[in-house]
Amino acid sequence: MIKCFLVASLIASIVFLIIDVIWLSFATKSFYRPLLGDLISEKPVLWAAGLFYILYMFGMAVIVIQPCIEPTNITRSLYTGFIFGLVAYGTYNLTNMAVIKNWSSTVVFVDMFWGGTLTAVSSTTGIYIAKKIIHY
Repeated sequence: MIKCFLVASLIASIVFLIIDVIWLSFATKSFYRPLLGDLISEKPVLWAAGLFYILYMFGMAVIVIQPCIEPTNITRSLYTGFIFGLVAYGTYNLTNMAVIKNWSSTVVFVDMFWGGTLTAVSSTTGIYIAKKIIHY
């Protein structure tokens, strides 16, 4: 079970990172910058982004993947992943909306949906592929 958990977590993390980097490479210019303007940095702070991804992957592994490995529950991983992503991205966005002047409500809702969907897809893909590879 530990091997399956580790493989699922690694695969989910890779899927998450690839999809998120693709999304951000397009959405920063066409979505976030027009709505948030000068709040968007020209160059991201890489150590902060890296730390976010490490913490987020840890949370996804412990809260979403581990409980859904044994027994395999793809439906549960989809909705648990969505809820985890929605709550995590919602915490960030709703806090920003509460304290940052002119934070976009469109960004809040799109980003929360993005976080939920991305986490659901990544965690479920990780579990599914790990189970197929390891025959667990």
